[in-house]
Amino acid sequence: MPRTLRAQHDRFALSRPFRIARGVKTFADVITVTIAEGETSGRGEGVPYPRYGEDVETSLAAIEDARAAIEAGAGRQALQSLLPPGAARNAVDCALWDLEARLAGVDVATLAGLPAPGPLVSALTLGIDTPAAMAELASRHADAPLLKVKVDAEDPAARIRAVRAAAPMAALIVDPNESWDQRLLEDMQPVLLEAEIDLIEQPVAADLDSWLAGFVPAVPICADEAVHVAADLDQIALRYQAVNVKLDKTGGLTAALDLAHAARARGLILMTGCMVSSSLSMAPAFYVAGFSDYVDLDGPLWLREDRQGGVKDEGGLLMPPVAGFWGNR
Repeated sequence: MPRTLRAQHDRFALSRPFRIARGVKTFADVITVTIAEGETSGRGEGVPYPRYGEDVETSLAAIEDARAAIEAGAGRQALQSLLPPGAARNAVDCALWDLEARLAGVDVATLAGLPAPGPLVSALTLGIDTPAAMAELASRHADAPLLKVKVDAEDPAARIRAVRAAAPMAALIVDPNESWDQRLLEDMQPVLLEAEIDLIEQPVAADLDSWLAGFVPAVPICADEAVHVAADLDQIALRYQAVNVKLDKTGGLTAALDLAHAARARGLILMTGCMVSSSLSMAPAFYVAGFSDYVDLDGPLWLREDRQGGVKDEGGLLMPPVAGFWGNR
């Protein structure tokens, strides 16, 4: 049966500004892909990220270049060579998973040999603000099991201490988004210990991290911008103790599962993360998150309005989308 592919740009307004070390977002711009065979269709979503040289236009153009092969029947494995890792491949790959499951009358869990998605402890992210404002927000979520603290190089100790004082029982992940240098990371080690931080995520620039191979951190360091696919792990395992798997970096659920299983085999701590995006991005990520040590899939919680039937937060417990939303009946 002939296939048809549709790719479009969708924009979601945020309910409040999302501030990290490299800037502020007020909208989430995504690529939505729908692949149909007859009356059956599958959907996927990707988030083009300027940090990786992506934007909406180039992502849509990449999908257009692969259209003929995809509409001719190229599957998920063929897709790995048709498109490079990134948002465009993620959107197509996830649409193919969804379509395959629906055509087979099963769910993605059956196809992947994994448990069906269930509620997950997922980080609630605190964007960069004054220490007092971050403490006030942290106090509202003090009962949540996991918080993620965004910082930059401007007095991160004050922000971390303020959040810890306001949320003394929560596990904390600190994320500088590559904004620190070697000296600041070294100087911050006592603060990270004092605040009982669980994980620090990509503190230094991914292209300036070679010195981490000889560094013994006080708390585990998680590679984010430095790791994209399983082939990166030979180098990553020498420098980091954890990896953050994001489908927009790996280029879809297919490669994300490869990376996650390979990281597990090396004894690395596993985290599943996301971009600020809709629940259509989160639904496939649940399949990696289900066997991860840490989960950060709160992207849709920043949206003014999510896709209908998407994820819901219940005090730091993220509930999966409703049945039929993606990858299941």
